[in-house]
Amino acid sequence: MTSVVSRSDFIQISGLRKQFGKVVALERIDLDIREGEFFSLLGPSGCGKTTLLRILSGLEFPTTGTVLIDGSDVSSEPPYRRPTNLVFQSYAIFPHLSVAENIAYGLRRLRIGTSEQARRVDEMLALIGLQGYGSRRPNQLSGGQLQRVALARALVLKPKVLLLDEPLAALDKKLRERMQLELRALQREVGITFVFVTHDQEEALTLSDRVAVMSQGRMVQCSPPLELYQRPKTRFVAEFVGEMNFFSGKVVASAPDACRIELNGLGLITCPDRTRRAISDQVVVAVRPEWIRLEAPSDDSWRGCVTDRQYFGERCHVHVNLLKGGRSITVSVGGAMPDLSKEVGVLIDFEKALIFNDCNTVTAQTT
Repeated sequence: MTSVVSRSDFIQISGLRKQFGKVVALERIDLDIREGEFFSLLGPSGCGKTTLLRILSGLEFPTTGTVLIDGSDVSSEPPYRRPTNLVFQSYAIFPHLSVAENIAYGLRRLRIGTSEQARRVDEMLALIGLQGYGSRRPNQLSGGQLQRVALARALVLKPKVLLLDEPLAALDKKLRERMQLELRALQREVGITFVFVTHDQEEALTLSDRVAVMSQGRMVQCSPPLELYQRPKTRFVAEFVGEMNFFSGKVVASAPDACRIELNGLGLITCPDRTRRAISDQVVVAVRPEWIRLEAPSDDSWRGCVTDRQYFGERCHVHVNLLKGGRSITVSVGGAMPDLSKEVGVLIDFEKALIFNDCNTVTAQTT
């Protein structure tokens, strides 16, 4: 089946379900991925993200539902009949072949002419910045260089979609951060659709045009990175993407644009809210560490005691045990760090707070 497709629905996944025996790995997945988009599937281990990627590649087939790529139904097509290529987490580089031979492997399988093979391999070596490395063996390369060879081997076949299964997971932090920049630049240069699987929230937010967060075989939110971080739709997304402090309470007053909440053991607060909530509704108020400020104790602030500090270069996470309510919160601090065991005042910007019903499936409300 073919049809005219727009940029916004280059990949169309509809009603997708995948079951292995009695285990449901994917349930009711509906997703459109745009042409030329860097799209990430993010979630914890076992959430179904790699299964979805394997279905896109043709290594698995859906139990029900359809997959369209560039207007063609590929739901039951094998990998070699799809306009996709897959980069594995393990790279899968052949140790007995040179760099050039590894890159040309797929071209040889397709019986592409020798001169065209050489031209495309040279083009790929230039693209990944490894000119002059064609004759080297894989054991003569660094981890980052091996990753680039794996990317070149996938791209040399000119797929319409490149699928990447946690390709940076084996690299150390510094190299991984550098490869993230290189991977994003490479995607922009070749201009094709990248679908990237990761469990690393920071990696997904750094690389992606949009991110789909998955949990227990379902897609719970699909948004651009900034929206995902600032306006998570569920408590699960709020907790999984970045750090978050949660406060339980109940609604004591509600207006069209705000509500008054009594936090358990902490007193009354007012939060912006576009949902007219019922009085006595149980809610959870979510606050990012950077929305909290520490100062000298005063009548206008909550009081707490510094119990721990974690350094992250320019900023630090300070753990504070609140004197009222008996719970600990995390605060993001720059500059001078408060001493351990010091009593501090805690000021929270509840204008930015997110409000969830006391469950994991209800949309947050913000201004």
